[in-house]
Amino acid sequence: MASLQEQFLKAGLVNKNKVKQVHQEKTKQKKLERQTGTQSVDEARLAALETQRRNAERARELNAQRDAAARQKAIMAQVVQMVQQNRQSKGNGDIAYNFTHDNKIKRVHVSAKVHEHLSTGQLAIVCLGESIELVPKVIADKIAEREPTLVVQIRKTGTEADADDPYAAFQVPDDLMW
Repeated sequence: MASLQEQFLKAGLVNKNKVKQVHQEKTKQKKLERQTGTQSVDEARLAALETQRRNAERARELNAQRDAAARQKAIMAQVVQMVQQNRQSKGNGDIAYNFTHDNKIKRVHVSAKVHEHLSTGQLAIVCLGESIELVPKVIADKIAEREPTLVVQIRKTGTEADADDPYAAFQVPDDLMW
């Protein structure tokens, strides 16, 4: 294989005088380096290395962003699959059940039995886009592990009272619905 200089000569990009002049300059530079004991700084080479380093760093950042987007997409696919496989019927919708989502009060009409399950914490509300789905508490916990912003409400089962709750002494009427 011919050297780069020979390839340039054959292509007609340089002439013999230019090749000879570059060769002489290179020889002088090497001789000067040997005499002084210092190395010359090849600025073009340093600039090329810096550019290569920046490009590699940028490629790593883009790969990390692409991987994060792929992970997020996989998580959303898992969540959608869990909701579709485990969603519960809302019933015939004679009772309005209110809940808050994105600082707005929303309403879903459910049957009395489903309302009771929501109130006791056996069912939870999950919002996928504009659709509101009801899923069992265990599924809602799994969804909350993956994407906590999708699970709107999980009521705690049991009647645990907080120690610093100022309204702990007041009983909530059973027929109160908001």
